[in-house]
Amino acid sequence: MKLEDMVIASVDDHIVEPPDLLTKHIPAKWRSHAPRIEKGSDGSDIWVFDGRPHPNFALNAVAGRPRDELGFEPSSYDQIRSGCYDPRARVDDMSVNGVLSSLCFGSVSGMSGETWLRTGDRALGLAMLKAYNDYYQHDWCDFAPGRFIPMGQIPLWDPNEMVVEIGRLAARGVVAISFPALPTLLGLPSIHDDYWRPVWNALTDHGMVLCCHIGIGGGSEHLSPESPIDAFLTKVGLSSFSVASEWLWSSVLREFTDLKIILSEGGIGWIPYFMERADLVMRNHGPWTQQSFGGKRPSAFFRERFFSCFIEDVFGLEARDKIGVETIMFENDYPHADITWPNSPEQLWADFATAKCTHAEIDMITHQNALRVLRFDAIGKMGGRQKCTVGALRAQATHVDTRTISGLGGVSPKTGGGVVTAADVMKQLPSLFTDSAKGEAAHA
Repeated sequence: MKLEDMVIASVDDHIVEPPDLLTKHIPAKWRSHAPRIEKGSDGSDIWVFDGRPHPNFALNAVAGRPRDELGFEPSSYDQIRSGCYDPRARVDDMSVNGVLSSLCFGSVSGMSGETWLRTGDRALGLAMLKAYNDYYQHDWCDFAPGRFIPMGQIPLWDPNEMVVEIGRLAARGVVAISFPALPTLLGLPSIHDDYWRPVWNALTDHGMVLCCHIGIGGGSEHLSPESPIDAFLTKVGLSSFSVASEWLWSSVLREFTDLKIILSEGGIGWIPYFMERADLVMRNHGPWTQQSFGGKRPSAFFRERFFSCFIEDVFGLEARDKIGVETIMFENDYPHADITWPNSPEQLWADFATAKCTHAEIDMITHQNALRVLRFDAIGKMGGRQKCTVGALRAQATHVDTRTISGLGGVSPKTGGGVVTAADVMKQLPSLFTDSAKGEAAHA
């Protein structure tokens, strides 16, 4: 195998919604209430929904920018690549990067529909959520069959409506649901509560996978205003550690034996310690905590039910035998700040070489695990592997301009020099750091 022969599927990318979001899909009754773009006095594009402004860009839309400009917050659509919000341009950006298929989380919608959850009008929230799901399925997935993995959001505030929407999405071929990492931080019941039981039943009945993305009701443990923002960026993926702990020790996965979890954007290097620690907890504390995995070690159970992904993680690749090579997937994270676009194949190939991965392991990690677990036949939809490789896709994208886009403008988090702190970023993007546990998202 050569670099050009790899087939790459990404299980974590992001959409920056276009200004005409939902207009084709929302019922006329609710059209005047749909999210809309308002122009700021400084020329910025600001999403407004339910009387509140919503962030849209952040480090969310910086693909193609030089590293020293990542903190210059884009404030309008003319400061970002069209691949952020236009499916045709996204396919081009995927192809020039050698990526066959992509699973995309929302931005202004919230990654699991938190925006619709926070509105006080439940009928409005439900109408927007359904319209958003239709937008992603019709405007993105149907635009280029095989290129976008169909995932949906569910109305987290109503178990009955969640079941209905899961059934509707399943009929459309949706294979995954985006779910809050820690629902309690959104004012919702914990995953241990019977509130969710109808949802687990419906997901199992339809064979859907749960994707728990960092930052969806997650957050980081400690972030003082004085903390260098680098501290946050270093530890942010470890929120998946907390999520995995909750799910591993819950009774949910042991009762619903077909339910699977993808830990989105959490990396993989922490998993060997996590598994070792879980086995130690079982050995030392299981006799009094009354836990049981049917004779299995927690680490073995974890390998059966959990899947993880990485952007750059050589240490994790070197520990693949301990993690379970059959559980590891790739994420591109386009258009976020850790992205390796348009050189993801080169980065992957170098990391595989350092970790001494076999060709069979490379195939598993780059696409086979993802397409198997998500039950998505991208290769079949595209007409065979020969049309899906890095080399074949790049040959279709020679027209794509991958030059660095510098000097497009944006808001700097700090002027006058010095280390950028959490306070600097909070001033720049306050709505990204609000405490969602204050009750805005109460499910009652």
